Amino acid sequence: MRARFLGKDPQSQIGNSPTLFATDRTDRKTYIAQGWVVSDSEVLADVGPIPEGEAIIEIPEDVLKFYERDHREGDR
Repeated sequence: MRARFLGKDPQSQIGNSPTLFATDRTDRKTYIAQGWVVSDSEVLADVGPIPEGEAIIEIPEDVLKFYERDHREGDR
């Protein structure tokens, strides 16, 4: 599987930014998000148990615009 850069948070510092990537999976369309690790105990309690091999991250709303743009463009 390969990842294609879609965009990063325009307000973040260089080298330390929430970022969104699209994958080239053929069985379904998926995305990889790079963001801040969620460690807030109240949020973790709200979310509940996180299965092994999974993680929750926080990304700014501005990063989601790259998903919307890619989704509108469709498969390439």
